[in-house]
Amino acid sequence: METTSRFDITDYLDSNEMIAEYLNEILENGNEEDLIIAIGNVAKAIGMTKIAKESGLSRPSLYKALNAGAKPQFSTIMKVLKALGGRITVNPISGKE
Repeated sequence: METTSRFDITDYLDSNEMIAEYLNEILENGNEEDLIIAIGNVAKAIGMTKIAKESGLSRPSLYKALNAGAKPQFSTIMKVLKALGGRITVNPISGKE
């Protein structure tokens, strides 16, 4: 009998380019909860211990802040993004003046 494995996005977040593409896609087409989950996925792919150390946050608080339904403070998101090696930028929306 053949078994199938469960899809895990973290298996594919193996380069800075792939991580950036994934997060930008979520920023463009997802919502707040999608983004929190996506940042959590990236943190897991890189390693929660490493992200905790670089962000100054504890591993338990990272898991809590980056779970579905969580409402982390913006400062937490910014610390995690910086630890991930990313940043938020704003670009003009086409057709908007």
